[in-house]
Amino acid sequence: MRYRVEVESDINGLSPAAFADAAGATLADRRGWTAGGAWRFRRVGPGQAYDFILYLATPDTRDGLCGDTPDGYMSCRNGVSVVLNVARWVKGVPDYGAGLATYRAYMVNHEVGHRLGWGHQLCPGKGRPAPVMQQQTLGLHGCDANPWPYPDGKLYAGQSGVYGDPPPPRDRGSD
Repeated sequence: MRYRVEVESDINGLSPAAFADAAGATLADRRGWTAGGAWRFRRVGPGQAYDFILYLATPDTRDGLCGDTPDGYMSCRNGVSVVLNVARWVKGVPDYGAGLATYRAYMVNHEVGHRLGWGHQLCPGKGRPAPVMQQQTLGLHGCDANPWPYPDGKLYAGQSGVYGDPPPPRDRGSD
């Protein structure tokens, strides 16, 4: 799949090139979506054909691009738009249980996973890795943080489903 990277111009203090490099490294990682052999990713430039756009957006722009309930908190996939919320990219989420680099890899793989046709999944059991398609941003439900669809070379997935955890109330002062 060909993808284009776009970073909202209102984002200060974050290098668009560093974001693109981190996202590209995640998409190329041997534990990522390419491990199954069905997918390859290639970044393209402006004016070139693409299969999806990987956006880094502010919470307000996220709300416009996602076309869902505006929450200013989550990331999303809407059509060919894979939208990562810069507030989560910079701050992560409370109680994730892993470092920011791990959370960022999770963000990329989870939202790109939606673009590849995957739905949400449930934790397979306390102390086990969370499937990458679990909504780890909202809670781990006993699982351990995991950013990879193929953490050990085999597809790791859980049962289809969602927990219905709401995002935290919007706090305009913290984003």
